[in-house]
Amino acid sequence: MSAAYDQFLTCVKEIHDLGTAMGLLEWDQEVFMPPRGVAGRARQRASLAALVHDKTVDPALGDLIDTLQDAKLDGFAAANVREMKRLRDRAVRLPRELVAELARCGSLSQQAWVAAREKDDWQGFAPHLARLTDLKRQEAEAVGYEEEPYNALLDEYEPGARASQLMVLFTELRQGLVPMLEAVRNAPNPPSDTLFKGSFTAGDQDQLGRRVLTAMGFDFEAGRLDISAHPFTQGLGPEDVRITTRYHEEDLASGLYANLHEGGHALYEMGLPLDHAGEPAGQSVSLGIHESQSRLWENLVGRSEAFMDWLAPLLREIWPTRFAALEPAELYRAANTVRPSLVRIEADEVTYNLHIILRMEIERALVAGDVDVAGLPTLWREKVREYLDLEVPTDREGVLQDIHWAFGLFGYFPTYALGNLYASTFFAAAGRDLPDLEQQLGQGQLLPLLAWLRTTIHGRGSLLPASELCRDVTGDDLRCEPFLAHLRRKLNRIYNLDI
Repeated sequence: MSAAYDQFLTCVKEIHDLGTAMGLLEWDQEVFMPPRGVAGRARQRASLAALVHDKTVDPALGDLIDTLQDAKLDGFAAANVREMKRLRDRAVRLPRELVAELARCGSLSQQAWVAAREKDDWQGFAPHLARLTDLKRQEAEAVGYEEEPYNALLDEYEPGARASQLMVLFTELRQGLVPMLEAVRNAPNPPSDTLFKGSFTAGDQDQLGRRVLTAMGFDFEAGRLDISAHPFTQGLGPEDVRITTRYHEEDLASGLYANLHEGGHALYEMGLPLDHAGEPAGQSVSLGIHESQSRLWENLVGRSEAFMDWLAPLLREIWPTRFAALEPAELYRAANTVRPSLVRIEADEVTYNLHIILRMEIERALVAGDVDVAGLPTLWREKVREYLDLEVPTDREGVLQDIHWAFGLFGYFPTYALGNLYASTFFAAAGRDLPDLEQQLGQGQLLPLLAWLRTTIHGRGSLLPASELCRDVTGDDLRCEPFLAHLRRKLNRIYNLDI
């Protein structure tokens, strides 16, 4: 490879290393940092963010990219140049001071959110969110956009996506989900999730979580599992991936499915091409694809009928008194109970996307200035009433429940719904390529599925944009129908419906 390309790689890997140092500071803040460390952490993150920005917008890197665009590159080399150009084109539009201030305020806001959520204190968090909202609006104006400012923020997480296009897709999705929800509500013999309710110590739940993660292929020599206020995954490289969970001792399902979800994210990070670690093309292609991996393991595997054949004996082993007579069929029904809930991360497969759509609508209104921060709790309650027919009793269960806005992650939420659609499409393709998949899941043999994902998705990094990757893996564009068909099959069986 040319000297120019070698110099380019040196530059981009240094930028990546500084970015992972920021990621490590973020992970530490949510897991181990003492509360009084927040001011220093905010300053540290601001300094690192400014340094990453300086190196990204360096004219010398721009010259290298221009030179390499004229070279005859292919494979990862061509993708590296393409992806770095995309990232740099965005960065050069952003003032250094704005980048640093966003990082500083994100740290302060995150700590304020933790305290506000615990105390159900919206007023304690609102000023932080107002400041972040103003900064994100400035970011959108600086980056530039078509149609609406929200698109400038959405593009950071799902490159090339437009809110108007997503809303067409999500409207079709909602139109498919609402009749399902209505049919389930009127079903004569609905399942119950009460077997997940009771008293389950955090230690026993952690034992279960680690057993499940190990079966999935999570490498504890290359990863960690810790506790935080909100479950998340921090990938610092394929050989250092940190995930967190939270355990509610009265609800076994909450921690179990948080571990499956974050474990799916972690497996993607661990499966990224090690030979291209630190390179732009060696990273995940989009958050929609990333979320497809978490939702695939959480729902397509973790709530499947086959998986229950393996999970039920494991529950009997850890809780022999509670689950002595537990049958897989009973567990399958309980794990797929459909009931509108206030908390997104505990929502069932039918109602989950309604949570995402209402959040996206709120974000668009907030970024556009159609609603101010003070009006968010009221708007949240109105949207939950409209979409889920529920009343929100506290802000802790409403506008304060998610951590994303505390970090200024406007534009992130839509990727969860995209992830559900991608996940169903990918899982169907896996089933075609692995004819024994259902039998393997029932025996707890999850590694063949992981190997398929590593070959078709993880190991390819960002070689292809998300839409092209979907077509290459499945032979089709992203559509709602595979996801809706998956739900219809499940609901018809569990609820004895014909939808």
